[in-house]
Amino acid sequence: MKKLIDYLLSPVYLLYFGLVLLVFHMAQVVAHRLGGRAAQKKVADLLNAFITYGWRLTGSSFRFQYDAPLPTNRPLLFVANHQSLFDISPLIWFLRRQNPVFVAKIELSRGIPSISYNLRRSGAALIDRKDARQAMGQLSRLGQQLNKRHCSVVIFPEGTRSASNVPNEFAGAGLAILLRKAPDALVVPIAIANTGKFNPRGLFPLRSFTRMSWTVLSPIDPTDASIEHVVERARTAIAEKLRAESVELRA
Repeated sequence: MKKLIDYLLSPVYLLYFGLVLLVFHMAQVVAHRLGGRAAQKKVADLLNAFITYGWRLTGSSFRFQYDAPLPTNRPLLFVANHQSLFDISPLIWFLRRQNPVFVAKIELSRGIPSISYNLRRSGAALIDRKDARQAMGQLSRLGQQLNKRHCSVVIFPEGTRSASNVPNEFAGAGLAILLRKAPDALVVPIAIANTGKFNPRGLFPLRSFTRMSWTVLSPIDPTDASIEHVVERARTAIAEKLRAESVELRA
């Protein structure tokens, strides 16, 4: 019965999702031409709100919470586990005041209405994983923006997605470059739970009535700490939170 519901509700959301991407793509183009990046960002923020709240069409729910207030006196470098393409929309919407800019693979910069356009306009670090020099250049540029506090940065250091609530090992190379350019930044872990259960095998079928959560954890001060220590602290904090969330979300 549950599988039948998944097959019935998934097309409803996916039709909605496709229409949202197309409508907001056109809206972003118009907003950027009329008001520049500031206007386009407001439209992109709304796009991600529509994507996020639209999950209710599948009977699914989400929660975005903070374990500690976000500091306002230092640049913020968000480090999150990565389960699904749906990880990102709540980060953009609920962290919109922090102006999050993402580290993403360059393949995402083309071919996806709304999403690719926003990645290009936001100044995201678009990484070619086959070109180390290009990747370092993109990360260095974004680190300079972070240092000037023109934005916050979101990075997924697992490299590949982990569909479960057990994160893969974190790679520290990208984080090291960003911190070298923005040495005053605080590292803020974010634990993302159950999005991998929402779409475990691509976009169809989605798993209806999935309970998902995003938790912004206590910041880590990387000053005088090795990058290996910072990465391990972030991963451990996320893993511990995911274990607790798995118990709570099953309850």
